[in-house]
Amino acid sequence: MAGETLNIAVIGAGVIGRTHIDTLERMPGMRLSAIVDPVAAESCGVPCLPDVAALIASGLADAAIVATPNETHLPVSAALLRAGLPVLLEKPVAESLDSALRLIAVAEETGVPVLVGHHRRHNPITRAARDAIAAGVLGDLVMATVTCALAKPDPYFNAAWRRNPGAGGPLLINLVHEIDLLRHFFGEIATVQALTSNARRGFAVEDTAAVCLRFASGGLATLCISDAAAGPWAWDLTSGENPARFPAHPVSAHMYAGSKAGLSLPDLTLWRHPGAPDWTAEMVPERLAHTPGDPYEAQLAHFADLIRHGGTPHVSARDATANIIVLDAIRVAAETGRIVAVDLSPLNA
Repeated sequence: MAGETLNIAVIGAGVIGRTHIDTLERMPGMRLSAIVDPVAAESCGVPCLPDVAALIASGLADAAIVATPNETHLPVSAALLRAGLPVLLEKPVAESLDSALRLIAVAEETGVPVLVGHHRRHNPITRAARDAIAAGVLGDLVMATVTCALAKPDPYFNAAWRRNPGAGGPLLINLVHEIDLLRHFFGEIATVQALTSNARRGFAVEDTAAVCLRFASGGLATLCISDAAAGPWAWDLTSGENPARFPAHPVSAHMYAGSKAGLSLPDLTLWRHPGAPDWTAEMVPERLAHTPGDPYEAQLAHFADLIRHGGTPHVSARDATANIIVLDAIRVAAETGRIVAVDLSPLNA
């Protein structure tokens, strides 16, 4: 398959599915070969098939991107993997820990690549930040503050799954990105505390949450997230990752404070004292160098490499399942008002 154009099907032609479709148009060595969506109004000039079984039978795809509702991730991806088709699976990896563990088992049984679509890990901003953190530029993480204010319009919730527990709500749809980045930068999370509210929208799922994390390394982080709050303080609204959907405002959404220096994202501003840390001394800002790039394109390039050559995905199903475990702990913490330990032992079973 090396050197040949890869035929990629997109399953689910919703908002994120369309992002992948548009990205495929820009990718050398890859082409959109089919769309699987029973209600798709157009086919982008390629066959539009009703279900995954029809796609597998058609032989039109070398691999597939799964951008369907969360509760379908396991059955859709398992069918593709058992048919020998590599999968780029949109986050979260599944709607529950049980489903995620079953998907891990299928992936390991078949040996077919699965890449989970935590696209921020492919962003050059993320790579520059992780390099600095890994090099000890910040020292040890002391505290972090993450804000995600997303004023989603009412029509966004016309899709019923966005209003339903286990699929909708900003914890699963949006906070999973923030949890994944924090784990990527600072390691595993030990305990969580949380408050949630559905006061603004009144759905069965939350519209707003405040979360406290304690990392295994000892650092603390607070996260505030809402899909009913107006403000520019969100990665989506500041990073410029998806300019067709979101404007990029010149503010930061993540602030990490370490024992040696501070770092804000996505603007990549490093703040250091001229000498030893001292709150009475003026800090000096410095922008970390990086070469801007489209994370969706980088993600697809990595997916193509996995299809052609195999190897280890940047975000495996097992890694992404740790995010589900953290989110489950946050849900329990919000329901009980207790501090909840994050138990990653199911990943070692």
